[in-house]
Amino acid sequence: MCKLILIGMPASGKSTAGKLLAARYHIPFIDGDDLIRAYAGKSLGAVIRERGTAGFLVLEEEILAGFSPAGPFVFAPGGSAVYSERAMAHLKEMGTAVYLDAPCGEIAARIPDFAARGVIMRGSVCTAEELYRERTPLYKKYADITIKTAGLSAEETAEEIARRVGL
Repeated sequence: MCKLILIGMPASGKSTAGKLLAARYHIPFIDGDDLIRAYAGKSLGAVIRERGTAGFLVLEEEILAGFSPAGPFVFAPGGSAVYSERAMAHLKEMGTAVYLDAPCGEIAARIPDFAARGVIMRGSVCTAEELYRERTPLYKKYADITIKTAGLSAEETAEEIARRVGL
């Protein structure tokens, strides 16, 4: 049974590749950011402005730790999910964690304004490069499989995920 958790930086292709995989195998695609938006009834940016970074991370952890869909799925939590050991342990119990390792330059080009996108930046981190350096060790820590996406289209990324997980 296919239960995939796609982790990686914001704009690394988790949702795009995830939707392609889910459609190909006729299973649900679930976006972690959508779960947070639905629960809060507002945008991620609004949640961050109201609760602050720490409050957002607490909410995200609660939602992810309580996430338990039935049957097969492809799930793309937000890029900040890796800040929660509790949430990641729960997700990894359910399925295979696949890290989509996109180059920092591609991430920065895809997201010109991290604040407008609702990207969590902790402490003194304020650039794409700093965020990439902070999160990459966490993605690697939780990954069962790592896929380098440089030069791959979304379709090729989805195909590589399917190949690597044995679909």
